[in-house]
Amino acid sequence: MRLQLALNVTDLDESINFYEKMFDTPVAKKKPGYANFEIANPPLKLVLFEGQGDGGTLNHLGVEVEEKSQVSDAEIRISRSGLETTGIDDTMCCYAEKTETWVEGPDTKWEWYVKTGDADVLENVIVSSEGTSCCPTDDTPQASACC
Repeated sequence: MRLQLALNVTDLDESINFYEKMFDTPVAKKKPGYANFEIANPPLKLVLFEGQGDGGTLNHLGVEVEEKSQVSDAEIRISRSGLETTGIDDTMCCYAEKTETWVEGPDTKWEWYVKTGDADVLENVIVSSEGTSCCPTDDTPQASACC
């Protein structure tokens, strides 16, 4: 398990250069407008979004886990505590296939997820038994996180 920090950046290449030096870790994935680092020490998933908001601002926070059951356990625990979640969805977002749930905090969105594969899309696509749908249109945390 590791924390995820997703930042909005002004210049993706400049930011990649900076964080590679700062954490002595090469970029793990780079796509148009997107990059991520899998930093071992401290355990951190650093995600950069170019052009998603003002540079240097927080996009969202997350917890990356190793198994789908951990997402389910977190969903149950968070819901039972009285916080509203989006429920668990299988999605394609941020160039990855994921199982995830979202909760809106007082000042930021939190994603609890497991990566299950790679994908070729940045935008959020929900995968269900009825097919796929791009970006929910309501104002849920999930709709605004990767869209």
